[in-house]
Amino acid sequence: MHIGPKLVPKPALKQTLTPGLVQMVNLLTLNKLDLQEAITQELLENPLLDEVQEPDESTEPITIDQLIEAESRLRQAADQEVLDAAREPAAAEAPAPAEAAGEESSAPAAYEGAGTSGLEARIAGERRGEAEGAETGAEPGAEAGIEAGAEPAAEAAAEPGAMDPFEEIDFGDFFEKYLDPGSFIGESEEIERPTYENFLSAPTTLTDHLRWQLSVSPADEAVREAAEAIIGNLDENGYLTADEERGQRPLQLEEIAEAEQLPLAAIQAGLELVQSFDPPGVACRDLRECLLLQLRQCPLLQPLALTLVEEYLPALQNRDYKGIARALGVPVESVQAALATIRRLDPHPGRRYNKAQARLIEPDLFFVKGRAHPCPICGREDCENEYRILLNDDGLPQLTINRGYRSMKWDKSEREVSRYIRERYSSAIQFLKNLEQRKQTIARVCHSIIARQAEFLDTGMDALKPMMIKEVAEEIGVHPSTVSRAVANKYAHTPQGVLELRFFFTESVQGERGGETSLVNLKRRVKKLIEEEDAAHPLTDERITLLLRGEGINVTRRTVAKYREDMHIPSTHQRRRKP
Repeated sequence: MHIGPKLVPKPALKQTLTPGLVQMVNLLTLNKLDLQEAITQELLENPLLDEVQEPDESTEPITIDQLIEAESRLRQAADQEVLDAAREPAAAEAPAPAEAAGEESSAPAAYEGAGTSGLEARIAGERRGEAEGAETGAEPGAEAGIEAGAEPAAEAAAEPGAMDPFEEIDFGDFFEKYLDPGSFIGESEEIERPTYENFLSAPTTLTDHLRWQLSVSPADEAVREAAEAIIGNLDENGYLTADEERGQRPLQLEEIAEAEQLPLAAIQAGLELVQSFDPPGVACRDLRECLLLQLRQCPLLQPLALTLVEEYLPALQNRDYKGIARALGVPVESVQAALATIRRLDPHPGRRYNKAQARLIEPDLFFVKGRAHPCPICGREDCENEYRILLNDDGLPQLTINRGYRSMKWDKSEREVSRYIRERYSSAIQFLKNLEQRKQTIARVCHSIIARQAEFLDTGMDALKPMMIKEVAEEIGVHPSTVSRAVANKYAHTPQGVLELRFFFTESVQGERGGETSLVNLKRRVKKLIEEEDAAHPLTDERITLLLRGEGINVTRRTVAKYREDMHIPSTHQRRRKP
């Protein structure tokens, strides 16, 4: 009995994505700026794609039906070429020298007629010269009128009356410039200058600002290394914190000393050195320490403000000013004056050096009210959609297919080149078809969005209706993932402002009116109830839940608390104002 590996054929059904489908999926997820880069990259890689520099108004754009028809003709031609190659005998693939010369001699005409580049024409001319040389028996590369082995210089010297090359040199002018160099102004020397990007200044970060101050501060080597470690552990707000599962926590000096293998005294000295730098309050471990550092660096010492921050910070957050004044034995006005000083402090000293860069957003679509009948998307006369969808194609290269390469004629010895051109032509057609498919898919998705959210576009946020991706996918007959890709990272210019397409998709809440209320409007309703409450008797989460249920919206108390925390609204105890 033989024991060992063996091959066992097994039928299987597996779904795979073709390269064309993968390209279509990738193009569908791109916004306008990314699509422009993708088109530019495809223009560089595919020689059969050209950019229309000056589009003619009389030229009609290529439709997707024309692209499908061209792709089918290309497949038929490729199948016919495979059949012809299989029918030809192996000996016929190597043509005779005379036949090859005859076929290659016709190649330059095809190059010139197709308007090819000078390099291709030169290659064709060299092939024609080699073919003519093969017929006459001359060596390749030999010029006409010169026999093989003849020396052109010798023939020129043998001709009578030939001019001496040295007589053409003006030695007098040469020595005049040599003896008197001041009278000769030579060509100016080109000096390579730095680029414009080298003069652009980058924004100074908090780390750079602190390291610059450390470089001019007198300190021992151990303290300097400790200060470097302190600066390297600061977060974007300037706090000395560490990340963990529950969030951020103050970073202990013992942890830094163990990680950097430095004495604890050096770490403590490095922390005091960094805390003396600008901005005031940097390298603190909590809000209390941050405010105390800034108060101690003020020109005028504020004892009451220091006492409030050090001992009564939770009471200040609860706005219990009378209780603080009674505990300290000072008037309420003095507490409020010290509180005004505290409010001028910066609780996030590092943010001024870590400003977020503005994000460039360019709308991919425009929703404009008023359109012609019938609807250009669904084709119906009775379409209730009153908005038309305009794709923002400004700045996108307009593509066309290079007709020169298509009209080229290739002989049997250049099948590799012919196969490459055919593959590039097929890739160009597929790319144009995917671009058109992307445009139609986005238009159909936006047509469904506008049909459902027309009231929101007319009136505003209160009319936003719940809408799911699955519902739109079923309406236009595609997979939900296709709709998700079509609305990803894309923005539309609407009468209500520039909005992300994903903004229109939101879940509904439960209850009698829950099907008409989106989660966005539910949060806005919770916020409005809290804004209209009595400051002396604020609404609890349970009370807000009962009010919403009275309006026909079934939510739980935990849901209300979650929405309140998402909107950064304090709790009932913190919102209470004593009369």
